[in-house]
Amino acid sequence: MQITVDMVKELRARTGAGVMDAKKALDDTKGDLAKAEELLAKKGLASAAKKSGRETSQGLVEAYIHSGNRVGAIVEVNCETDFVARTEDFRNLARNLAMQIAAMSPNYVDRPSLPADAGDVSDDKLLLDQAYIRDPGKTVRDVITEVIARTGENIRVRRFSRFSLGE
Repeated sequence: MQITVDMVKELRARTGAGVMDAKKALDDTKGDLAKAEELLAKKGLASAAKKSGRETSQGLVEAYIHSGNRVGAIVEVNCETDFVARTEDFRNLARNLAMQIAAMSPNYVDRPSLPADAGDVSDDKLLLDQAYIRDPGKTVRDVITEVIARTGENIRVRRFSRFSLGE
């Protein structure tokens, strides 16, 4: 099948992949957009796993206050360079994570961050394992992995806090 520019654009819009990665995925799947998207997702997971050991000393702190000013959250999201920290993709991720925290009230970032005396903690109390509020078919971890694949850098949620009036 002939791979067109429109097909590459469509795949890039769906996945955020680079032009050459999108074209190669379409070539490998003989023009099947769904299979190409799946292939890029797998590649993104592998890419994120390789980057997970890298140091994340840059990033930003993002705050979100829900309308009515009764609930708010603040989150520190780290990446490898200040260049990525200034990108719109990274800033949107941090903003959406702060909104996720305000809405879903997690207690911990992930299982490795649990204190020894935490006992049995359900996935809905772990930020990275929660269903993402903007797409319940994904977890927060999946969304972060997608941004890692697009930026090419390791991204980590360092810490967060949620505030609610009266709590």
